[in-house]
Formats: sequence, C-alpha cells, structure tokens
Amino acid sequence: MKPRNVKRLALAAALAGLVSAGNAADLAPLPEPKFNAAMAEMGKYLFFDERLSGDAALSCATCHNPQKGWSDGLPLSKAYPASEYFRNSPTILNAGFKKRFMWDGRLDGSDAGTLVRDMITEAHTMNMDARLMQERLKQVPEYNEMWLKFRKDDINGMRVFNVVGEFFKSIVSKNAPIDKFLKGDQSALNSTQREGYELFKGKANCVSCHNGPLGSDGNLHRTGVPENPEVTKDPLRHITMARHYSTSGLPNYMNTHEDVGFQAISKNPKDKGKFATPSIRDLKYTAPYMHNGMFRTLDEVVEFYSKGGGAGSELKPLNLSDYEKRALVAFLLEGLSGDPVIVEKPKLPAYKVRAFGKN
Repeated sequence: MKPRNVKRLALAAALAGLVSAGNAADLAPLPEPKFNAAMAEMGKYLFFDERLSGDAALSCATCHNPQKGWSDGLPLSKAYPASEYFRNSPTILNAGFKKRFMWDGRLDGSDAGTLVRDMITEAHTMNMDARLMQERLKQVPEYNEMWLKFRKDDINGMRVFNVVGEFFKSIVSKNAPIDKFLKGDQSALNSTQREGYELFKGKANCVSCHNGPLGSDGNLHRTGVPENPEVTKDPLRHITMARHYSTSGLPNYMNTHEDVGFQAISKNPKDKGKFATPSIRDLKYTAPYMHNGMFRTLDEVVEFYSKGGGAGSELKPLNLSDYEKRALVAFLLEGLSGDPVIVEKPKLPAYKVRAFGKN
C-alpha cells in the first residue's frame, strides 16, 4: 500500500474515532454488583445499629432511610445532636458504582470503607471513636459469630468500616425501565418518555454530564444552584459548615458564608461552586434535589437547567418548550426509577456480659 493511502486510512480512522467518541456519551444498564455476601450481611445489621454512634442514638439509616430512597427526605440533613448539617443527604443507592463520594467529591468512590469511616467518626455526623465502637460490638455475641464467617480474628474498628461499606455495595436499583429499554425492550418506555430520552441526549444535552450506568460522569461542575438561606440563617448549620472548612484547610474560612463546594478541598478559587454530578437513577424517591436541597421537584430542576442554571453557571440556556420540559421530566422521573429498594431493619442482637478469660 502506498504511504499516501496509509495516511488517508489513518486520518479516516482518527476521524471515525472522534465521531465515535463524540457520540459515546449515553446512559448504560447497571452492571451486576460485586460484594462479599457474608460481610454485607453483617454490614446490614451495623447499618441499622445506633450503637455505632457516639451517643448510641443515631445509625447510618437515620440519614439514609430505605423508606425515603436511602436518604432522609430533607432539604438539609440532620446531624449529631447539638449540631445540624449544611448539605443534603445523598442517596446510597448504587453507591458501589460511584467514582466519587460526597457532594464536594473529596472521597474516592472505589473506597466505600473510607466513606463509612468519615461518616461514623466525624463529630458532626455520628461522632464515634473506632476503638469504642469495636469494644461495643465485641459485647454482642452474634456480631462475633458473623465476623468469624469472613475473618479469623477479633472485631477490629478499622475493618468494621469496610463491612458496612460492603453492605452499601449490595444496595442496587431494580427493574428500572431504562435498563430494559437499553437491553432492547422498546416497550419499556412509553412514547412521552422516549421523547424525553431523545431530548436528554439531544437538545437538552443532559447526557454530557449524566451518562454511564449511574447517569453521572463522576466529575465536578458549577451549575449556579442558589444558596440555601437556612445554612446561614441557622447558626448550627453555619457552624458545621465553618468547621468543615477549617478542617479542610480553606483559607479565610471564617469570612466564607456560602457553600464553596470543591474549592474547600482543592483550595483553588476556580473550583468555587463546583459539586459532584449526582446519579439520576431513582429520582422518583430521592427529592428534594441538589447539594443543598433547593429544588423540591424535578419540574423545578428542569426549569433551572432550561434557563441555563444560576450565577456563574457552566450551562447554556436550553430554551425548552413546556411540552419538552414535561417529556424530559417524564423520562427522568419514571424512566429512570425502578422498584423501591427496601431493606427492613433487622432485630438487633443485644449486649451480653462477656465471660472473664474468654475475651
């Protein structure tokens, strides 16, 4: 083959690759979850056990309630007694597939154990010392028996976090119409939802950030969501935000009266107002929306995006018609939401006095 033809073929291949890459962004079916079943079973008990918090009054399920889409249904989350939180509690549905954890993207999505440690040990969430936690759990014979199914040592506080994290990986969406549609069942979405899907991929361009199995690119973006006034109105929430900035090392944090998002982690002013792209699965169960719960309904969310977001947004106005907004909401609300994923709180085993010499 002549060198000129080789170059032409190479250029054609490169252009084809660019076209393919440009069209590659789309939603995808959820993969099968992978987790250690024995660890996840113990993790289920620990997830609901209030003894994992400092005052034994809170559990992971307090803010991630299965009956409320694995969130708490509040605009801004509650916190450890005598404090209040300054962000919305995100759902843990499909957490095992995330690239990043936390609204400011500060934790690696491949490390669920660190996420659990962060939530259990932070003073404004569950305020627990891992050493005290492990001693509490050792006082429960049933927990010792569960532990020995996957390890041959004593319950260890640092490894307990991984056990709860393994349970997180087992919480996965079920029977979402979009999964059936993407696998070839054209009847899984009705005509309005299919129109919404086309808008999602086309004119609305939601797919540029909301793609893959979760409907999230795992990156951080600035959309200009308005501040939730309760954060500065409520001293307890403001104090929690200031403490977060202090421990993150944000310069001049005492004079910061808005949620700066990823900037608190990167310290780069260019990252001010950037937040992790959330999953858009099971939106039917996870209102209110955004990092500060400022939008009660998906209609409000779509209207916000149609106008191009808020101050400093990276978005451009979409100028969707009323019908297009309704079609998009129909797709997002019904097409991406499957059956409710409910796990009932198990009967928690009680403390029992340990026999001397058999510890």
